[in-house]
Amino acid sequence: MSEQSVVVSKLKGLYKTMCQTEWNATVTGIVVAFFSVMIMAWWRPWGAVGAIRNWGDWIMYGLTTLLNTDVWIFGYYDEAPRSMLVSSGSVIGIGFVVGAFVSACLGREFALRLPPYREWIKAVIAGILMGIGAALAGGCNVGGFYNALGNLGANGFTMMAGMVLGVVLGLKLLYLEMEHISWGDGGSKTIEFPPVLIYLFAIAGILFLVIKAYGFAGNEDSDYIASLGGIILIAAALGYAMQRGRWCMVQGFREPHMTGDTTMARSVMLSIMIVAIGAAILKYAVPVRAEGEAVLNAAYYVRGTFGWGGVLGGFIFGLGAMFAGGCGSGTLWRVGEGQVKLMMVVPFFAVSNSIITKWFVDNDFEADGVFGSAVFLPDVMGYGGSLLLIGVFLVIWYLVVVWNEETNKLIVPM
Repeated sequence: MSEQSVVVSKLKGLYKTMCQTEWNATVTGIVVAFFSVMIMAWWRPWGAVGAIRNWGDWIMYGLTTLLNTDVWIFGYYDEAPRSMLVSSGSVIGIGFVVGAFVSACLGREFALRLPPYREWIKAVIAGILMGIGAALAGGCNVGGFYNALGNLGANGFTMMAGMVLGVVLGLKLLYLEMEHISWGDGGSKTIEFPPVLIYLFAIAGILFLVIKAYGFAGNEDSDYIASLGGIILIAAALGYAMQRGRWCMVQGFREPHMTGDTTMARSVMLSIMIVAIGAAILKYAVPVRAEGEAVLNAAYYVRGTFGWGGVLGGFIFGLGAMFAGGCGSGTLWRVGEGQVKLMMVVPFFAVSNSIITKWFVDNDFEADGVFGSAVFLPDVMGYGGSLLLIGVFLVIWYLVVVWNEETNKLIVPM
């Protein structure tokens, strides 16, 4: 074999590994953690519900403008929300979806997949529940759990507790549905595209990311907008990695109780620990140059939901995620690969979260401690103690799921 043939063969192998093969769950969890810390170091942690809520704000603002009504709910939307291309949360969401889209196209996995009729109804219910749950818990599975714990916020514990209960109930309800409901099984359809067109889609997605990042970075009038160039690229990398590894956090809660498999749960645990260590380093009070500011705002994702709000919100969100077939981040990367059911989930998730969040903010519920307390763990036990607590918690979680993998004691019966 010639040297040129060897190079071509190695390039094909690299392309297959990076763009076509499903990534190992553990490797994906490490990659997700790496980019999670990187986006924190760049500016702020990432999340899914911030984007979805901004899109819901625009939907409601559009309806308010169109209907010109005095109905109380529309009174929250008398001013235009921040632009979807300026809101950092929205930019993260857009980058994330486009990154997942590029991954799906390069892997020739992109197709429009229409679900059975019954799944359309479940998508509506799921979106509404996920929106309400995320509002109560102060975030979806990312902001309310993964990045809450990763950013050393105690509220991550309460949302997780609620999510486990919600996922278990949701799994039981899905079993009952399979047993007793047959209506709406038909109607599923997959619309595939020629390979050449799919690769053109991928190129278009990459060009979009490059053009937007370059446009943001070139803004000389606003450091905020200039910083969005890095934000959209790192968010795209997160979306790419999660789609490539089919990495969905709710699977880490579902599989131990459905099949006993702990692969995703163990990956999520490792990922959280890496993010927590990274956040501790970044949030530790080291001055930036001569400005005397902390490296990263310690309050990020530390919400006043360490209490019943986090538990109930996690429960409702977990139940909705089971009906949806994906968590907040899982919903977005599945949208990127063409899952029409999840495309249906997003607007209902967006509107319900927008409305409930506006109501909560208008009444200062979180600020008044209605949902619980805002507890930044290092304020209570220092950074070392916080990392030790999270580490012990993750070890206990690990021992429970691997014990269950061997004994099947926590499997939900069909």
